[in-house]
Amino acid sequence: MTNIAIFVSGSGSNCENLIKYFNGSDLVNCALVISNKDDAYALVRAKNLGVPTAVMPKADLNDPEKMMPLLAEYGIDFIILAGFLPLVPTFLIDAFPRKIINLHPALLPKYGGKGMWGHHVHEAVKEAGEKETGMTVHYVTPVCDSGEIIAQYSVALSPDDTVDDIAEKEHQLEMKYFPAVVEKVISEID
Repeated sequence: MTNIAIFVSGSGSNCENLIKYFNGSDLVNCALVISNKDDAYALVRAKNLGVPTAVMPKADLNDPEKMMPLLAEYGIDFIILAGFLPLVPTFLIDAFPRKIINLHPALLPKYGGKGMWGHHVHEAVKEAGEKETGMTVHYVTPVCDSGEIIAQYSVALSPDDTVDDIAEKEHQLEMKYFPAVVEKVISEID
């Protein structure tokens, strides 16, 4: 059984989707949800589904003396970033080599890096007149959105699509594919 921690910053629809997907799994246990924001709705979703939560503001997130004992307390083996905005500190990347993955709401390497999250991504896709958008799951490295790509899924766009339409189309891909990608990555860990 692999104990995962899901790191979140926002509403937590992907977090909830992961928790429900792995409910009763013999492979993955959603052991902890961590947010950098105490008002993230993801924390409410997790609590409603019986998953322990913790709030780790940026200073705590970047403090190995606070983060490592918390992760050890819950026996965390793997970390999933699902709408988590801060950069992951290097000590965590070193402690969990190839065991931290991120969901990005675009087809990397396009529309990645600093400032490219949420609606900012979808606005950039619309402004560029892209004919498709999608989601990328990748390993986390010290450089934002630059880790090895694990999986990508795309969806066609229409010139009439609004930024909200683009966001919704991309979000549907996340709901459909992200849990299965996580399951596949974890199932292949040596």
